[in-house]
Amino acid sequence: MATLTKGTLVTIIGEAVLQERLIYLFKQLGVSGYTMIPAKGAGSHGRRMGDIAGYNTNIEIKTIVNATIADQLFEALKPFQETHALIAFRQAVEGSF
Repeated sequence: MATLTKGTLVTIIGEAVLQERLIYLFKQLGVSGYTMIPAKGAGSHGRRMGDIAGYNTNIEIKTIVNATIADQLFEALKPFQETHALIAFRQAVEGSF
């Protein structure tokens, strides 16, 4: 079996208006890649159904980084959470990446 690499999967779900700011943050922290998809759902910030592009829409961004970058990313997300609907979580993963 191939040797697997360990990493930290960080998932961020937030308002689509944050997209460019989050991408800029990733670049600042040296994140080498990410996956972004539109997201719909409901939670403590209300329903986000994405009926009209750019209005009341969410995105989900996933990236795999090392633990140090994950910590820096979570710290940098705090100001966004004060002004926008945004949640983030992390999981230990291993795979070929």
